[in-house]
Amino acid sequence: MNVAKLLLHGVPDSPLIWQPLLAALDLGETPVAVPALPGFTGPPPTGFPATKEAYADWAVGQAEELFAVHGPIDIVGHDWGALIAQRVAMLRPDLIRSWAISNAVIEPEYRGHRLARIWNTPVLGEIFMALSKADKLANGLAAQGMPATIAREEAAQWKNKDKRRAILKLYRSAKGLSFAHDWARDIPNLPGAGTLIWGEGDPYVELAVARRYAASTGTPLTVIEGAGHWAIAERPQDVAAALRAFWNGL
Repeated sequence: MNVAKLLLHGVPDSPLIWQPLLAALDLGETPVAVPALPGFTGPPPTGFPATKEAYADWAVGQAEELFAVHGPIDIVGHDWGALIAQRVAMLRPDLIRSWAISNAVIEPEYRGHRLARIWNTPVLGEIFMALSKADKLANGLAAQGMPATIAREEAAQWKNKDKRRAILKLYRSAKGLSFAHDWARDIPNLPGAGTLIWGEGDPYVELAVARRYAASTGTPLTVIEGAGHWAIAERPQDVAAALRAFWNGL
């Protein structure tokens, strides 16, 4: 059975970030949806508030569309896409066969990284965005393991003011990255078929966060050694192997 897949990217990325992993997975005729978060590759829909709740609702809609045609789906997320994927699984477990997330997790003790705190701060976040340059971002992403060609394309999209505005709204709706008082309370609602796949050297969400979550919930954790935050693109063969093993065991 070819279970449909829904892949959700994170910040500051776009669907391009999934290309290496999709090539490694070689899913053939399996239905796959790789949508762009609203506002990330073009203007957002009119009136879209770009809050975490709005993105979760949008992603539920994406899952519903796949479910209507193909039945229960496998949802996969990275970074903010991981948080949104988990939220979809919490809200609509009836749509989900399994969830798999990489380098971000809804964990009650986590309080966000330095950049998240900057983006969460009015004025300071706007100044950061105004001073950010695409070429510097490309170099930074590549230095952290993202393939250089993808890093350049992702950085070129950084020039989109809609995207930068959406990112600020998203982080502020989550108080940086703090879920203890809302989404984390619904962790017990998650379907049991879930897994974590983590780049060992992630400087944004340290491996200790994933280990703490795995220990407290019993969720399996695969550590991709020698990889960072973008393990999905840096070590796609290893991530693909972990996903195939997970899906084959369902």
